[in-house]
Amino acid sequence: MTLFDDTNNNYSDSSTTTLTEQQSATEAQAEHSAEGDEQKPPADDFASALESFTTESEELEGDDHVLKGTVVKLTSTHVVVDIGAKSEGMAPIAEIMDHDAKPKFQPGDEIHVVRDKGETEEGYINLSFQKAQKLRAWDEIEKAYSENQPIKATVTERTKGGVTVDILGASAFLPGSQIDLRPVRNLDALKGQSFDVAIVKLNKKRGNVVVSRKQLLEQEQTEKRSKLLDHLQEGTILTGVVKNLTEYGAFVDLGGIDGLLHITDMSWGRLTHPRDLVNVGDQIQVKVLKFDND
Repeated sequence: MTLFDDTNNNYSDSSTTTLTEQQSATEAQAEHSAEGDEQKPPADDFASALESFTTESEELEGDDHVLKGTVVKLTSTHVVVDIGAKSEGMAPIAEIMDHDAKPKFQPGDEIHVVRDKGETEEGYINLSFQKAQKLRAWDEIEKAYSENQPIKATVTERTKGGVTVDILGASAFLPGSQIDLRPVRNLDALKGQSFDVAIVKLNKKRGNVVVSRKQLLEQEQTEKRSKLLDHLQEGTILTGVVKNLTEYGAFVDLGGIDGLLHITDMSWGRLTHPRDLVNVGDQIQVKVLKFDND
């Protein structure tokens, strides 16, 4: 099996590390399962996504102040909050619903809100929980951006060119090309998933945030590759994931480096095609037969 730098998409003949799969002569061959080559969808234009992305949120007011209040009661349309003023305040009930359409707060719970313009006909102060979340979230988002640190995000919905994610109550845009190292075909399946992202662009005045998960994955892959190269030598036993199948063997991802497991080293018996023994996505154990560090 021959190893390759994972950043090289063309499996050239210049690589010089050889591996063989560890298995006994009596091991039964895996059930035949054809693995058709799928055509990758065209990559998103990330630069264009950065320029064109705009959120529907209102501009953040610099003089807003986050207030701490207590939930008094929930109605079908509003959450009533005691903020210590002469009269109680009301925020739209939709603002405190979670992704399963259930209220995040109950009477007696502490809640952070900001005062909105005007009052209701009943004399209640207009409040907004959503704006308070955005104001509080921005402190963490700006900190993550300035310190180049990852921050947790949760996918809320699919949108044009990618998905919308929630970061501490603030919405951000994750372009489709920045979700993973390889193209993601089913964006709808990501809804509800949480993972770390990097802040790549933000505009506080407009309330826009653009993030990337791919950037973090590439950094992680580079670190793994460096560690692997430091300890890699002939005879090393490694665990990898089958990445691609060809007529002459299987390419295995070893964590930042790809290795070629030649069809003649896959089994003691004769194989007509690698798919007779392994499939893309299978985790297998291999042994380094040859490796040139240059």
